[in-house]
Amino acid sequence: MATIPTQNRALFSSPLSSTTDFTVLTNHCEQFAEILLESSNPAQRQLLCAKMAHCLALLQSTMGNPIPPHLVERLTVDEPPSSSPRFEPESDLLCEYCQVLVRLLTDRTISQDMEPTIIGLLFELVNYLADELRAPRWIRTADGVKIIEEAEVSKEHWIP
Repeated sequence: MATIPTQNRALFSSPLSSTTDFTVLTNHCEQFAEILLESSNPAQRQLLCAKMAHCLALLQSTMGNPIPPHLVERLTVDEPPSSSPRFEPESDLLCEYCQVLVRLLTDRTISQDMEPTIIGLLFELVNYLADELRAPRWIRTADGVKIIEEAEVSKEHWIP
């Protein structure tokens, strides 16, 4: 049996159900993923995967529900946020993710009912990777060519 560090016992023993707030479920998923990333114990990793699978299933069952009234205020802002969540792994890591998914499909190590989801994820990741690799990296400005991320340039400074 996997040994659970004291600081994580509460996470593992928290009762979760279909009535658990989606933000709580999301927090649990993040914590399971973080511990999984740091764990080298195969038994603990198995336990974490099982707990995360359960938590994700509960989370998915809440996706169509209205936002609970007690969360509306927390999820309401007066001005748009300066940034929004993004999935931006480096291209080499993204390519590695795609290779692993293809390997799962090639080796037939997943059940047939999981194949469409894995294929869909692979499709999305490959398209994202292709877009990333084909995306412009530099921009012409009145001050010369600059790396896009470093250039804080408005459109009127672009040279056609």
